[in-house]
Amino acid sequence: MYNALAGLGGAGQVDATAQNNAGIALHTTFAVVGFLVGIAHNFLGTKWTMAIGGIGYCVYSAAFLCYNHTHNEPFVIFSGALLGFCAAFLWCAQGVVMMSYPTEAERGRAIAITWLLFNLGAVIGAAVSLGQNWSVKAGHVTDGTYVVFIVLEVVGALLCCVLTPSEKIIRSDGTKVQNLIHPGLKSDIVGLYTTLVTDPWVILLFPMFFASNYFYTYQFNDVNSYFFSTRTRAFNNLWYWITQILGAACFGAFLDWQRINRRTRTLMGWMFLFSMVMVIWGGGFVFLRQTDRNIPSPEMDVFDNNYIWYLFLYMAYALLDSVWQVFCYYTMGAMANDPRKLAYYSGFYKSIQAAGAAVISKLDADKVPFVVTFGSSWGLMAGSLVVSLPLYLWRLHKIQTKQENGTEEIRNDSQSINYSAKHNGLKN
Repeated sequence: MYNALAGLGGAGQVDATAQNNAGIALHTTFAVVGFLVGIAHNFLGTKWTMAIGGIGYCVYSAAFLCYNHTHNEPFVIFSGALLGFCAAFLWCAQGVVMMSYPTEAERGRAIAITWLLFNLGAVIGAAVSLGQNWSVKAGHVTDGTYVVFIVLEVVGALLCCVLTPSEKIIRSDGTKVQNLIHPGLKSDIVGLYTTLVTDPWVILLFPMFFASNYFYTYQFNDVNSYFFSTRTRAFNNLWYWITQILGAACFGAFLDWQRINRRTRTLMGWMFLFSMVMVIWGGGFVFLRQTDRNIPSPEMDVFDNNYIWYLFLYMAYALLDSVWQVFCYYTMGAMANDPRKLAYYSGFYKSIQAAGAAVISKLDADKVPFVVTFGSSWGLMAGSLVVSLPLYLWRLHKIQTKQENGTEEIRNDSQSINYSAKHNGLKN
């Protein structure tokens, strides 16, 4: 629902300033909490971490419903900060589930299924928004749009309370998800530091993490919100999230293709992703030349001539996003099997991701030229892939596993899979 709202541009408002300021509060809070939330997860468990995480979303939507009538921007900014705190919890728990519940051979598929369900929510939200706003060609979205979002987000938060505890999960190969032992807060803080020290390769992924939500502000606010009419924004939003589902499903299936070893698959994935970045953002440069923040919006409508080409570009941005996110999660999942370490990785990912989103939200709130938000988005994506390449060449065919004495051991890809199955079987 949050994605459906954000995808409208400006959270459905005509002027994106309030949403940008809320975004700064949201992502700044997220960036700070995200680094430490893995510790909270280790104490609370996945179920309650996720339930706490669901609370902030309905407050955020309610703030924009209030803004429609009162223009109470401080409430919107507060809701953004609250959502940043809650979202750090939700996404930490989500990352642990997605990366630690499946078997090694099913991890890409699990990520794709998660992304499918995640974006199905956005598709439903976008469809609701489209139905509510089809007759609206200008102005903010209707109150009914926000009301439906609030109801669905409340239900989502409550459903987290009935999740099956992690220790009761049985994988398809008969093994159990590794139980977490909570030795204390100090030990967890040391573990956070140790994760970086013992596997510094993960630092090469930090630029990719930073870029992973950076480009949304340009796409949602400076393309969709600026260039199109209200109902066309809703229509574009629907197709954006449908494309995300298809992209995640196809790329996730490829990453699990066992006829090619994992190192080769990930290198092929890296090359495919880099090619997509250059081609799609290169096409976006042609579009950029038609836009200017200081010129009024053309408010292109869904029935205008040549609209279909603009829709295809917007869908291409969505396809790239889905492949990018799936690849980031698959990489982290391929680096470890320990749920505690995956919680730390997930925290790093979402925290650094939020920092990137906070930076571009501030740039957009300051109304910098579109070329700045466009160029920095493209440059970050291409540059971060180059920085990460050594990890895919020399680290990803190895994985860290727990030995019986509690120490860490780095094994080759095939050795790790066999060891993990044997070790879990012995424990069970």
